[in-house]
Amino acid sequence: MRKETSSRKSPRKSSGSSAAKRRRRTEASLGSRLLNSMKELRAHLRGEIQLSETVYHVPPETDVSALRKKLGLSQSDFAALFGFNVRSVQDWEQGRRRPEIPIRAYLAVIQRDPEAVIRALRAA
Repeated sequence: MRKETSSRKSPRKSSGSSAAKRRRRTEASLGSRLLNSMKELRAHLRGEIQLSETVYHVPPETDVSALRKKLGLSQSDFAALFGFNVRSVQDWEQGRRRPEIPIRAYLAVIQRDPEAVIRALRAA
């Protein structure tokens, strides 16, 4: 279907900073992805399509102390660099607490490629 357009040009309003433009594009992209996901879900519930399933394995334990020492960081430097609370790092290392699943996944990524995580955090 083709959309008819007028030959008359309308004045454009200033859309603000490039950060605002990126945010609007991201919101529009997120909105369209959410709508597509809802359409897929409805089709699945009607039995029209079969949805795929992705399973991720999160390590049951990560030796935070060994990881931190391997990187040559103090507890406070490790916490500051990767966005943890120093007290949490101390509790994990001393066995008083266990990192929650999302934190264990993040620690696994840090363990696998700490430089990539550091670059990503600095770029944010």
